[in-house]
Amino acid sequence: MVAALELGGVDCRAIFAELALDYAALDDPEARFAQDAMTQLWQTAVERSGNPAIGLNMAQVIRPSAFNLVGYALMSSRNLLEGFQRMVRYQRIIAEGSDLSLKVQPDSVDLCLAIHGDQLPPARQSAEAALAFSLAFCRWLSGRAIEPLEVRLCGPEPDDISPYQKVFAIRPRFAQVDYALRFSRDDLQYPLPSANDSLAQLHDHYAGEYLARFGDSRVTHQVRQLLCRLLPQGEPKRDEVAQQLNMSSRTLQRRLQEEGSGFQQLLDECRQGLALQYLRQPEISLLEVAFLLGFADPSNFFRAFRRWFAMTPNEYREQHAGDTHQ
Repeated sequence: MVAALELGGVDCRAIFAELALDYAALDDPEARFAQDAMTQLWQTAVERSGNPAIGLNMAQVIRPSAFNLVGYALMSSRNLLEGFQRMVRYQRIIAEGSDLSLKVQPDSVDLCLAIHGDQLPPARQSAEAALAFSLAFCRWLSGRAIEPLEVRLCGPEPDDISPYQKVFAIRPRFAQVDYALRFSRDDLQYPLPSANDSLAQLHDHYAGEYLARFGDSRVTHQVRQLLCRLLPQGEPKRDEVAQQLNMSSRTLQRRLQEEGSGFQQLLDECRQGLALQYLRQPEISLLEVAFLLGFADPSNFFRAFRRWFAMTPNEYREQHAGDTHQ
């Protein structure tokens, strides 16, 4: 990501300093950055470069190490379909803030991507970059000029779509319900020149060990992600969240306490962060903001907001009029 942004003339070292991020940690393969920090990095890079399509630069910085161990597992796979299956299986090694899935049809395969923010809605550039990189990586691995049958993007259609057509070789479909690349099944089942069953088994072994070591210790992060997804459906309950994490409510509470947090604390933090983001978008009414935050009664949202920030939602919106991100 940093290589792609610097390719677009962005001074990432300066932005890292502004966002209190450790630039030196980029050399540590075990380092992790919070999803919201990456969202802020994308937003700032778009502002500095004036290029909302800067994420597409990811197609120009192909290297297996960008996918960590998973990149080498893909290289040793028999074909791209098998490689995609490994990528989905080992997704958490690449990033915790996103989900990959495959939809296999008789003649085609969809590689679907969802990126989840913590308290900030994820930047569209993040998903566009991931799809651009994935397609370029497929071409590099196969040695073939693979063209997707369809490219689906969630964001509105930009004024200039030429950068997208150049990267994807077809006109993407914008304002879709998901981010996805659709491939011909024949393209994905073509043998890879780097295929090696012995290496594939070895990489699977190491990837399994990595995931086991990585474990599920970051329960706080998982709960934040779930809360952000569940809030528009109403106030999430601890039992509901625990069930989705395949643990009891008591175990969830204990794990959160071990990490210095608590369920109600995380719920309040998620609501506070999302409230500020929503209120900076004037097209979202105060009533809609309340419901998006899981408040059945808008008056409860107004009281909570005043308690959190010592002002009303409308006062905050007036103070930050025009303070939005692409």
